[in-house]
Amino acid sequence: MPHEMPLAHPLTYVRESLLQMGVRRFADHLCRHGKKLGHNLATNRTTVWKWETWGQVPDRAAQAVIADLLGIPPEYARPDTWPLWLPVWEVTGIHQPWTQAGTVEVLSDLVRGGHMDRRGFLTITGASLSALAVSWAEAPAAFASAAEGDRVTDRMLTSLEQRVTSLRDLDAEAGGAKLLEHARSDLALITTMIKSARCTETVRARLHSLAAEVAHLTGWMAYDSGLHSVGQQYYVAALRSARTAGDENLGAFVLAEMGVHASDGGHNRERATLLETALERRTGSLSALSRTYLYLHLAAAKAQLKDHRGASVALQRSLGLWDRVEKERPAWLGWFGESQIDSTRGKVALWAGRPAEATRYLVSSVTASAPRDRAVRAGRLAEARLTGHDLDGALDAATHGVKLLEGGVASGRAVDRLKEFSGRLKRYDTPAVRDFQDRLRALPVVEAA
Repeated sequence: MPHEMPLAHPLTYVRESLLQMGVRRFADHLCRHGKKLGHNLATNRTTVWKWETWGQVPDRAAQAVIADLLGIPPEYARPDTWPLWLPVWEVTGIHQPWTQAGTVEVLSDLVRGGHMDRRGFLTITGASLSALAVSWAEAPAAFASAAEGDRVTDRMLTSLEQRVTSLRDLDAEAGGAKLLEHARSDLALITTMIKSARCTETVRARLHSLAAEVAHLTGWMAYDSGLHSVGQQYYVAALRSARTAGDENLGAFVLAEMGVHASDGGHNRERATLLETALERRTGSLSALSRTYLYLHLAAAKAQLKDHRGASVALQRSLGLWDRVEKERPAWLGWFGESQIDSTRGKVALWAGRPAEATRYLVSSVTASAPRDRAVRAGRLAEARLTGHDLDGALDAATHGVKLLEGGVASGRAVDRLKEFSGRLKRYDTPAVRDFQDRLRALPVVEAA
């Protein structure tokens, strides 16, 4: 079921809420952007007013420019579907109030709509993404009074927690594409309980924590399947649910994960801003484990921005905190350990131009990882070895990743990473290179189930 459109025209909503532009500024910006793309638009404020007020349809050139401005691939912006292709529902989650009711509305919208149709681009970027982190940091924890309905027992909660743990374990083994519908079903169940069950505020807080965990898992699985925009929506819901539950550490973790999405979309500065906001505004309420995780991600973000000194400082802070982390940790971060730390150390070294050091850490990371992560990190290890002029070692690592994908691991990220590595092999024409590329091309397309 599609999300109900706001009363304003979808373009009005996108222009004001997403782009934060008035009519005249939007028209001028559209003309300038059009020239860069080879389109000489005659768009002015009256043109935009007619689109939004009279329902006139922009011509193909204007729609192509609008789509490019929003980062929407042409295949999603078909002129015959105007204005339905505009990303209206995809930004509504960041405008709901930070209250129990706002959180439930965002969860309910996801459960109703599914939102499984958009691939490959992000719709929450720039100032909106940065503002989301500030909103999370400043919002009060909120609990609602119990609603009429069945009572939630400890046994029910324990059963749900076990389901989430099993789902997380399966994801690490097989990849998220095969499990996406299972995660969405669990989120629907938890959302229904939040809306209608009879329970104490303590139990409701646990339900919201579970909703946050499952929403994060669903977003993670969507991201792993190449559904980036969809993944963002679930992450927004997870962030809200964690805040409603009063779980600062879970919220900070979700922000860090949102940063990975942003980085993959080329928004590295926004990623750093998300992490710095969480660290600066909530440091006193975050555990050593959470700060370890945040600083580790900040190191990767700084390295991608070529701020190698900043990356080194963040990495050292992360490693110093890691020595103080207690063995007991929340289930949603129970998987975090040396292999993830070595993976980031390897990336930071690689992007700083130290391939030998990068290879050492990445070998350690791949060896200790679960199957899906091994498939993903194999591509990075292959890149490091190729940068160090070790073609045979690079192919060994990349082929290992292909074998895992041939053996049943389903991860769009792993495929994309290996394709990126394959693009670096143009100067090499050997039987081993051709064999690897043939096997990579033969891999089945990863589809979300």
